Amino acid sequence: MPIENRNIALLIDAENISPKYIEIIIDEANKHGKINYRRVYGDWTTDQLSAWKSKINEYGLTPVQQNVYTAGKNVSDFTLIIDAMDILYSRKVDSFCLVTSDSDFTKLVTRLREDNMFVFGMGESKTPISLVNSCETFSYLDKMLAKEENKKEEKAKNGRKKKAESSITPLETIEKELKNIIVSNQEDDGWAYWSIVANLLQKKFPGFHPRNYGSNVKPLTFFKHHKAFSVKIENKVAYIKVKNNK
Repeated sequence: MPIENRNIALLIDAENISPKYIEIIIDEANKHGKINYRRVYGDWTTDQLSAWKSKINEYGLTPVQQNVYTAGKNVSDFTLIIDAMDILYSRKVDSFCLVTSDSDFTKLVTRLREDNMFVFGMGESKTPISLVNSCETFSYLDKMLAKEENKKEEKAKNGRKKKAESSITPLETIEKELKNIIVSNQEDDGWAYWSIVANLLQKKFPGFHPRNYGSNVKPLTFFKHHKAFSVKIENKVAYIKVKNNK
Protein backbone atom coordinates (compact mmCIF):
# COMPACT_ATOMS: atom_id res chain seq x y z
CA MET A 1 0.00 0.00 0.00
CA PRO A 2 1.37 3.46 -0.86
CA ILE A 3 2.53 5.34 2.23
CA GLU A 4 0.23 8.29 1.61
CA ASN A 5 -2.82 5.97 1.72
CA ARG A 6 -2.13 4.51 5.17
CA ASN A 7 -4.56 5.27 7.99
CA ILE A 8 -2.74 5.32 11.31
CA ALA A 9 -3.67 4.90 14.95
CA LEU A 10 -1.07 6.78 16.99
CA LEU A 11 -0.99 5.44 20.56
CA ILE A 12 1.41 7.09 23.04
CA ASP A 13 2.41 5.72 26.43
CA ALA A 14 2.69 9.04 28.32
CA GLU A 15 4.02 7.39 31.46
CA ASN A 16 6.94 6.03 29.50
CA ILE A 17 7.68 8.78 26.95
CA SER A 18 8.66 12.41 27.55
CA PRO A 19 6.51 15.15 25.96
CA LYS A 20 9.69 16.79 24.64
CA TYR A 21 9.53 14.30 21.76
CA ILE A 22 5.99 15.13 20.62
CA GLU A 23 6.94 17.25 17.61
CA ILE A 24 9.26 14.53 16.34
CA ILE A 25 6.59 11.89 17.01
CA ILE A 26 3.95 13.69 14.95
CA ASP A 27 6.35 14.54 12.12
CA GLU A 28 7.63 10.97 11.93
CA ALA A 29 4.13 9.46 12.02
CA ASN A 30 2.96 11.79 9.26
CA LYS A 31 5.65 10.36 7.00
CA HIS A 32 3.81 7.04 7.08
CA GLY A 33 0.34 8.33 6.21
CA LYS A 34 -2.71 9.99 7.76
CA ILE A 35 -3.09 9.95 11.55
CA ASN A 36 -6.70 8.99 12.31
CA TYR A 37 -6.31 8.42 16.05
CA ARG A 38 -4.08 10.51 18.35
CA ARG A 39 -4.39 8.99 21.81
CA VAL A 40 -2.09 9.43 24.77
CA TYR A 41 -2.45 7.20 27.84
CA GLY A 42 -1.81 7.71 31.55
CA ASP A 43 -3.19 8.75 34.93
CA TRP A 44 -4.00 12.41 34.28
CA THR A 45 -4.88 13.07 37.91
CA THR A 46 -1.20 12.94 38.90
CA ASP A 47 1.46 15.65 38.63
CA GLN A 48 3.69 13.20 36.80
CA LEU A 49 2.01 13.96 33.48
CA SER A 50 1.61 17.72 33.95
CA ALA A 51 4.15 18.46 31.20
CA TRP A 52 2.06 16.41 28.77
CA LYS A 53 -1.11 18.39 29.47
CA SER A 54 0.14 21.50 27.66
CA LYS A 55 0.78 19.42 24.54
CA ILE A 56 -2.70 17.89 24.32
CA ASN A 57 -4.49 20.81 22.64
CA GLU A 58 -1.42 21.97 20.73
CA TYR A 59 -1.08 18.67 18.89
CA GLY A 60 -4.73 17.54 18.86
CA LEU A 61 -4.17 14.62 21.22
CA THR A 62 -6.92 12.73 23.01
CA PRO A 63 -5.95 11.97 26.62
CA VAL A 64 -7.18 8.59 27.85
CA GLN A 65 -7.52 8.24 31.61
CA GLN A 66 -6.42 5.14 33.45
CA ASN A 67 -6.80 5.03 37.22
CA VAL A 68 -4.12 3.41 39.35
CA TYR A 69 -5.18 0.07 40.77
CA THR A 70 -1.79 -1.51 41.37
CA ALA A 71 1.06 0.52 42.87
CA GLY A 72 4.27 0.54 40.86
CA LYS A 73 2.66 -0.70 37.65
CA ASN A 74 2.59 1.32 34.43
CA VAL A 75 -1.20 1.53 34.38
CA SER A 76 -1.46 2.88 30.83
CA ASP A 77 -0.46 -0.55 29.48
CA PHE A 78 -3.87 -2.12 30.02
CA THR A 79 -6.00 0.60 28.50
CA LEU A 80 -3.67 1.09 25.54
CA ILE A 81 -3.78 -2.61 24.70
CA ILE A 82 -7.58 -2.77 25.00
CA ASP A 83 -7.96 0.35 22.82
CA ALA A 84 -5.57 -1.05 20.23
CA MET A 85 -7.65 -4.20 19.90
CA ASP A 86 -10.89 -2.20 19.69
CA ILE A 87 -9.39 -0.07 16.92
CA LEU A 88 -8.13 -3.20 15.17
CA TYR A 89 -11.61 -4.74 15.10
CA SER A 90 -13.18 -1.47 13.90
CA ARG A 91 -11.17 -1.84 10.66
CA LYS A 92 -10.84 1.94 10.38
CA VAL A 93 -7.04 1.84 10.15
CA ASP A 94 -4.41 -0.34 8.54
CA SER A 95 -1.42 0.90 10.54
CA PHE A 96 -0.44 1.43 14.15
CA CYS A 97 2.25 3.64 15.64
CA LEU A 98 3.14 2.64 19.20
CA VAL A 99 5.23 5.20 21.09
CA THR A 100 6.81 3.51 24.10
CA SER A 101 10.03 1.97 25.35
CA ASP A 102 8.17 -0.71 27.31
CA SER A 103 8.76 -4.30 26.15
CA ASP A 104 5.37 -5.28 27.60
CA PHE A 105 3.86 -4.17 24.30
CA THR A 106 5.84 -6.70 22.25
CA LYS A 107 2.99 -9.21 22.27
CA LEU A 108 0.54 -6.50 21.19
CA VAL A 109 2.71 -5.63 18.19
CA THR A 110 2.91 -9.29 17.24
CA ARG A 111 -0.86 -9.65 17.52
CA LEU A 112 -1.52 -6.58 15.37
CA ARG A 113 0.84 -7.81 12.67
CA GLU A 114 -0.94 -11.16 12.64
CA ASP A 115 -3.96 -9.20 11.37
CA ASN A 116 -1.83 -7.72 8.59
CA MET A 117 -1.42 -4.35 10.32
CA PHE A 118 1.63 -2.25 9.51
CA VAL A 119 3.13 -1.47 12.93
CA PHE A 120 5.95 0.98 13.47
CA GLY A 121 7.35 2.01 16.82
CA MET A 122 9.09 4.92 18.50
CA GLY A 123 10.93 5.00 21.80
CA GLU A 124 14.26 5.75 23.39
CA SER A 125 17.47 3.84 22.79
CA LYS A 126 16.84 1.95 26.04
CA THR A 127 13.95 0.11 24.35
CA PRO A 128 14.43 -3.68 24.60
CA ILE A 129 15.41 -5.34 21.34
CA SER A 130 12.35 -7.61 21.54
CA LEU A 131 10.01 -4.67 20.99
CA VAL A 132 12.24 -3.07 18.37
CA ASN A 133 12.46 -6.23 16.27
CA SER A 134 8.73 -6.92 16.48
CA CYS A 135 7.95 -3.66 14.63
CA GLU A 136 8.20 -3.07 10.89
CA THR A 137 10.37 -0.03 11.62
CA PHE A 138 11.47 1.61 14.86
CA SER A 139 12.68 5.17 15.45
CA TYR A 140 14.85 6.13 18.40
CA LEU A 141 13.46 9.43 19.67
CA ASP A 142 16.42 10.44 21.83
CA LYS A 143 18.81 10.00 18.91
CA MET A 144 16.53 11.95 16.59
CA LEU A 145 16.12 14.77 19.09
CA ALA A 146 19.86 15.00 19.64
CA LYS A 147 20.39 15.19 15.89
CA GLU A 148 17.79 17.96 15.54
CA GLU A 149 19.32 19.93 18.39
CA ASN A 150 22.78 19.60 16.86
CA LYS A 151 21.42 20.89 13.54
CA LYS A 152 19.77 23.87 15.23
CA GLU A 153 22.92 24.62 17.21
CA GLU A 154 25.07 24.42 14.10
CA LYS A 155 22.62 26.56 12.14
CA ALA A 156 22.54 29.16 14.91
CA LYS A 157 26.31 29.14 15.10
CA ASN A 158 26.65 29.63 11.35
CA GLY A 159 23.94 32.28 11.43
CA ARG A 160 25.76 34.26 14.11
CA LYS A 161 28.99 33.93 12.17
CA LYS A 162 27.44 35.13 8.90
CA LYS A 163 25.69 37.98 10.66
CA ALA A 164 28.95 39.12 12.14
CA GLU A 165 30.63 38.98 8.74
CA SER A 166 27.86 40.53 6.66
CA SER A 167 24.15 41.30 6.74
CA ILE A 168 23.85 41.08 2.95
CA THR A 169 21.28 38.51 1.90
CA PRO A 170 22.86 35.69 -0.15
CA LEU A 171 22.17 36.05 -3.87
CA GLU A 172 20.76 32.52 -3.98
CA THR A 173 18.07 33.62 -1.52
CA ILE A 174 17.25 36.67 -3.63
CA GLU A 175 16.97 34.56 -6.78
CA LYS A 176 14.73 31.98 -5.11
CA GLU A 177 12.34 34.61 -3.78
CA LEU A 178 12.32 36.44 -7.13
CA LYS A 179 11.15 33.26 -8.83
CA ASN A 180 8.36 32.87 -6.29
CA ILE A 181 7.24 36.47 -6.79
CA ILE A 182 7.24 36.14 -10.59
CA VAL A 183 5.26 32.88 -10.52
CA SER A 184 2.73 34.39 -8.10
CA ASN A 185 2.16 37.45 -10.30
CA GLN A 186 2.64 36.14 -13.83
CA GLU A 187 0.08 36.36 -16.60
CA ASP A 188 -1.07 33.33 -18.56
CA ASP A 189 1.98 33.59 -20.83
CA GLY A 190 4.38 33.48 -17.89
CA TRP A 191 5.40 37.14 -18.04
CA ALA A 192 5.02 39.39 -15.00
CA TYR A 193 5.07 43.19 -14.79
CA TRP A 194 8.52 44.21 -13.60
CA SER A 195 7.14 47.17 -11.65
CA ILE A 196 5.05 44.82 -9.48
CA VAL A 197 7.83 42.28 -9.08
CA ALA A 198 10.45 44.92 -8.25
CA ASN A 199 8.20 46.49 -5.62
CA LEU A 200 7.53 43.17 -3.90
CA LEU A 201 11.19 42.18 -4.05
CA GLN A 202 12.24 45.47 -2.48
CA LYS A 203 9.71 45.03 0.32
CA LYS A 204 11.06 41.56 1.00
CA PHE A 205 14.69 42.62 0.87
CA PRO A 206 15.02 46.36 1.58
CA GLY A 207 18.81 46.21 1.37
CA PHE A 208 18.93 44.55 -2.03
CA HIS A 209 20.96 46.19 -4.80
CA PRO A 210 23.11 44.62 -7.54
CA ARG A 211 26.18 46.51 -6.31
CA ASN A 212 26.11 44.26 -3.24
CA TYR A 213 27.05 41.44 -5.61
CA GLY A 214 29.61 43.26 -7.73
CA SER A 215 27.40 44.78 -10.44
CA ASN A 216 26.64 48.49 -10.17
CA VAL A 217 23.68 48.40 -12.56
CA LYS A 218 19.91 48.67 -12.25
CA PRO A 219 18.15 45.57 -10.89
CA LEU A 220 16.31 44.93 -14.19
CA THR A 221 19.61 44.94 -16.08
CA PHE A 222 21.13 42.74 -13.43
CA PHE A 223 18.49 40.05 -13.82
CA LYS A 224 18.39 40.45 -17.61
CA HIS A 225 21.81 38.83 -17.75
CA HIS A 226 20.90 36.09 -15.30
CA LYS A 227 20.54 32.60 -16.78
CA ALA A 228 17.33 31.88 -14.86
CA PHE A 229 15.33 34.90 -16.05
CA SER A 230 14.15 36.53 -19.27
CA VAL A 231 13.43 40.25 -19.61
CA LYS A 232 11.55 42.17 -22.31
CA ILE A 233 10.28 45.71 -22.82
CA GLU A 234 7.14 46.44 -24.84
CA ASN A 235 5.70 49.92 -25.25
CA LYS A 236 8.06 51.14 -22.51
CA VAL A 237 6.67 48.53 -20.10
CA ALA A 238 9.16 46.04 -18.65
CA TYR A 239 8.34 42.37 -18.08
CA ILE A 240 10.20 39.50 -16.51
CA LYS A 241 9.69 35.74 -16.47
CA VAL A 242 11.31 32.59 -15.21
CA LYS A 243 12.98 30.71 -18.05
CA ASN A 244 11.52 27.31 -18.90
CA ASN A 245 8.50 28.08 -16.71
CA LYS A 246 5.24 26.94 -18.22
